[in-house]
Amino acid sequence: MGQLSTANRPLYEVKANLFKGVAHPVRVRVLEVLAASAEMSVADLLADSELEASHLSQHLAVLRRHNLVVAERRGSQVFYRLAYPGVADLLTVARALLIEILETTQQQLVSTVNLPAITTSRT
Repeated sequence: MGQLSTANRPLYEVKANLFKGVAHPVRVRVLEVLAASAEMSVADLLADSELEASHLSQHLAVLRRHNLVVAERRGSQVFYRLAYPGVADLLTVARALLIEILETTQQQLVSTVNLPAITTSRT
């Protein structure tokens, strides 16, 4: 049997597929740059990312395939923007969660400084 369409797949699978679209640091960076502006040309994205054009193109294709960005050609230039405002919201929530996780981890590390040292005796 063939692959199920998105409409027939459980929501958790569709969500996991969405996260695959952002599962690379370059794609996260591109989305963050686009979230900070209404749109950007590929030339500007290339300058910001310092990637080779072919590598940026591959990442932009993944973002388009996962419906995270849309492209519009104007003359010889292509402009990208976020496909939905919720993409920027997702990045904001992810940043807040990451900060919370790091703060908790830091607190746990600080609390271990005051633990007594464990010594082992060898016979």
